[in-house]
Amino acid sequence: MSALISILAIYFFIFIGYLAKKIFKDEIDKKTLILISIYFLQPILTFWGLTRIPLNFNIILTPFIYFITITSTLLLLIVISKYLFKESKEQSIFIATSLIGNTGNLGIPLGIALFGEASIAYTSIINIANIFFIYTVGIYLFAKESFTFKQSLLSMVKIPILWFAIIALLFNYNNFKININIDNALQMGAYSAIVIQLIIFGIYLAKVNLKEQNYLLSISTSTIKLVILPIMGIIFSIMFNLEPSIASILIVSLSTPLAVNNVNIAALFNCKPYAVTNIVFISTLLFLIIFYFDLQIINMVFK
Repeated sequence: MSALISILAIYFFIFIGYLAKKIFKDEIDKKTLILISIYFLQPILTFWGLTRIPLNFNIILTPFIYFITITSTLLLLIVISKYLFKESKEQSIFIATSLIGNTGNLGIPLGIALFGEASIAYTSIINIANIFFIYTVGIYLFAKESFTFKQSLLSMVKIPILWFAIIALLFNYNNFKININIDNALQMGAYSAIVIQLIIFGIYLAKVNLKEQNYLLSISTSTIKLVILPIMGIIFSIMFNLEPSIASILIVSLSTPLAVNNVNIAALFNCKPYAVTNIVFISTLLFLIIFYFDLQIINMVFK
């Protein structure tokens, strides 16, 4: 019940974005919010999150298993996509959105609700791993239709979040201390990033037209994200003998629905952003049903 309440509380901000767009229509410029989020607030969120976590073996192992899970599934999807979809953009959307989960906006609060504050270190580092994937492989997949590989690579390098992550890791490794007043400001920016992301999603939902829904794309993507990816995570967690409590946190993060960042990047590179929003919307609805069964499987395997 606490997990459900947490989800509903978080999605209140999505409703604010939805309502704002419905009321103010074209006065709301979603692209402005996207640019502010990607180039200013998300780097703050990344830096703040990485400086929360003292580096240790489990914190390094957890994102490593996450990367192996994502990469293995990526290779599988590259093959499957060619049989499911003829259009190259739809193949890219299927591959990217299936793997980019809502590990930050939903994964971190869910971790707190289910496992307590001890989970924050692990959900934060998993979110950072997810962010690295988003701004490398994710950007390439969304951008390749409109940009050459060289242009896509330059787009990745220009995204400041990667550089802020490197700086944060250096801070963490060298055990530098951040002034408490600066840290408080970083925390404000971090939470602002999360809220803005949810509001952006709500703005896009206001334009969702279910009559134009590509149900093959939405259902196949949601199945990979909500069912196949958690199963792959369980397999690799067992193979690497990850501690049961930490493995449970990892699987919950892998079980989250599609991230709003999918919409951000699709919009930034003109890769059917409203189609992507429809997919995120469907996966969010299915998540509320499927996540209960995910929790039962987690309890059965890791308890």
